[in-house]
Amino acid sequence: MVPGVGDVFRAIAEPTRRALLDELAERDGQTLFDLCSRLAVKHDLTPTRQAVSQHLAVLEDAGLVSTRREGRYKFHRLDTRPLRAIAERWPVPPDDPDDPEPREDRP
Repeated sequence: MVPGVGDVFRAIAEPTRRALLDELAERDGQTLFDLCSRLAVKHDLTPTRQAVSQHLAVLEDAGLVSTRREGRYKFHRLDTRPLRAIAERWPVPPDDPDDPEPREDRP
């Protein structure tokens, strides 16, 4: 099944899942134990391992996380292709040279 844009937006709407993506962006290939530890230490989040596993499943269903098994360990990797697909769908137009407020300066 190919994830849709709605799946990606639903997946990143939850703060714990965004924290998981942040952790995978910083250090790819982490196990569930690694991610639970980093959430507790760096984000002051203490969800159960089961809750983190469910969050990772939502991210995987949205195509944002892929996994690889090695023995009894499952390693999680960030996949940014769904985010790039969103950016390609709604590209940011180039700045208009006649516009007095360049995009970077807008709130």
